[in-house]
Amino acid sequence: SSDLEACAIRRRASETALVALRQQRIVDDYDAAKTEALLDDLATRLHLPAPPQRIECYDISNTMGTNSVGSMVVFEDGRPAPASYRHFGIKTVEGSNDFASIEETLRRRFRRLARDDGSNTDVPLLDPAGANGTNERPRRAPRGGGDDTDMSFSVLPDLILIDGGKGQLSAAVKALREAGLTRVPVFGLAKRNEELYNPGRARPIIIEKDSPTLFLVQRVRDEAHRFAITHHRARRGRAALRSKLDVVPGLGPVRRRALLRHFGSIDAIRDAPLEQLTTVVPRPVALRVKELL
Repeated sequence: SSDLEACAIRRRASETALVALRQQRIVDDYDAAKTEALLDDLATRLHLPAPPQRIECYDISNTMGTNSVGSMVVFEDGRPAPASYRHFGIKTVEGSNDFASIEETLRRRFRRLARDDGSNTDVPLLDPAGANGTNERPRRAPRGGGDDTDMSFSVLPDLILIDGGKGQLSAAVKALREAGLTRVPVFGLAKRNEELYNPGRARPIIIEKDSPTLFLVQRVRDEAHRFAITHHRARRGRAALRSKLDVVPGLGPVRRRALLRHFGSIDAIRDAPLEQLTTVVPRPVALRVKELL
């Protein structure tokens, strides 16, 4: 058990180091002039009203429909903004249904944005430039309490990318329309040919395989994929620990709740010294908890 835990710790440390290295390379490789040109080119190819300053990308990760997680990553001026990343543990979807999971993720993200009076216009989401010809980014005042004060949700993106094809894109469009957001350009990036789908066009937009602009889009998509997988693995690990608690002899529902209330999480229970566990449950039960976790 200790060997497995040591292996898991080393694996997590290695993954964290690789992520840090990847993001540092993005920073080191950043060239403002080149990135500005790429964003200009992306705006031209996608028929956006202006180069996208803030890009949000969404992905879903699960294992056979369990422990599903939606990820949201943010790129500002072509660079990752990790402080604005968020993940969503999927709550309303049973089984492996990426379409419904994308819809839930976007619904939860955009319900936290208080829209101004002008954001409910009927400019089609299918036509990013729209009749208004603007690229407004409405801000909102925090309403107070819980997630509503999270500033990562306080600004509309200039472009939304969805990891997936027409099905995932349709689900995203449904969630955006329910939120009353009809100005935000949204595209699905399909993996097979790396083509970009937009709900207003019958044919996908194809960017040349060797184009730096496509590399930028892929970088954003790959970061959303990595972030989703990272949190899915963490959630799956917590679920495995929780299932171990369920089979500890002498640890019924009342004592499980008492442990969780006292320590706050499964990880904290696992890491707590035996002496601390015995302040909540009898020593024989605490010994079994340590043994099984």
